[in-house]
Amino acid sequence: MAANTKTSRKAARYAVPVAVVGIAAATVAMVPAFANAGGPDLPKVTAQQLIEKVAASDVEQLSGTARLTTDLGLPTLASGLLGGGGVTGGSANPEDKIAQLANGSHTFRVAADGPDRQKLTFLDGKDEYSLIHNGADVWGYDSKSNEVFHEKNPEAAGKGTEHKTADRLAGSPQQMAQEILKTAGPTTDISVGDTAQVAGRDAYQLVLKPKQSGSTVGSVQIAVDAKNGVPLRVQLLSSQGGKPIVDAGFTKVDFAKPSADTFKFTPPKGAKVTEGLEEKGEEHGKEFKALESFPGLDALTGGGNGEVKVLGEGWATVARIDTGAGQGLKELEKDKNAPKEAQQFLNSLGDKVTGKFGEGRVLSTRLVNALITDDGKVYVGAVTKDALVKAADSAK
Repeated sequence: MAANTKTSRKAARYAVPVAVVGIAAATVAMVPAFANAGGPDLPKVTAQQLIEKVAASDVEQLSGTARLTTDLGLPTLASGLLGGGGVTGGSANPEDKIAQLANGSHTFRVAADGPDRQKLTFLDGKDEYSLIHNGADVWGYDSKSNEVFHEKNPEAAGKGTEHKTADRLAGSPQQMAQEILKTAGPTTDISVGDTAQVAGRDAYQLVLKPKQSGSTVGSVQIAVDAKNGVPLRVQLLSSQGGKPIVDAGFTKVDFAKPSADTFKFTPPKGAKVTEGLEEKGEEHGKEFKALESFPGLDALTGGGNGEVKVLGEGWATVARIDTGAGQGLKELEKDKNAPKEAQQFLNSLGDKVTGKFGEGRVLSTRLVNALITDDGKVYVGAVTKDALVKAADSAK
């Protein structure tokens, strides 16, 4: 791929931090197809030319609104733990907001002025949550709880240095597209689809499709502004059809320089201010307390110490985690004293499966599936249940 890596990093750095569940974009091969009719009448371009246009984009200022819709098909328990479909307020910590973006639809007001000034405001419901990056300061403000999160990095001012918080807040349409295109290679076909209008702007559409069978991803579609090369929308479509798994895009956008006042923030009177990222307290993650008390759960997840082996490549990549515990789901099934939350977790894992590997259960979503075997191994990837079982059988 002829994309300019330096320019790609630059464009990604300028991206407005609209947080979204991470997308595992595999690799891309160039197919010189041309844009079709059906949308705005634009000059024909090849996929290679359009990718180069994205890489060369040097847009640093913008403002507008964006919408993120995520439909991972999460189990009921997991969806509830992630906060359901709404950002309800109650905490100023950005990490709490990020978790809630894994499900449902969310609307944002966005603004950016280069690498040191960005603002994101959640517009879900009557209460608002704002995240502001202005030079050395990152502020998070939750209007419902009147709480403020503050992170300061004096060395960042004027240097484009990234904050710890900013590192966690990646995923605007621009940055998502950059990450996808950066990983170009031979396991994906890429072409130019129909033209479109996004946020009132004429756009070309890059269409990425896996060459390999067994992926849960049918295609990734990236709408690219015909004038300035800015990605305006990214859609991740399921191989099973239906509405997009992830749909992130601008609904309104203006490329004029935002006012400097946009990025100013002073904590309201009486607000509780928390400095930096604190360690997880007693109340943080309380939903998992009952699960953590069950000794077999560590075996299911590897306890953070499992040996990881990568199987396959591209869209068919599967990670195999060997917990080394030699125990897992059967212990949970047999334990009559296990807390009800643990049993709910087990029931959410889905159907039992068997193969040469033995027995296990598959945790299914529309994007990522995980096979947890009875002997404490985990196979996970953006592949179908059958592909996971095949990978587990081959690894024996």
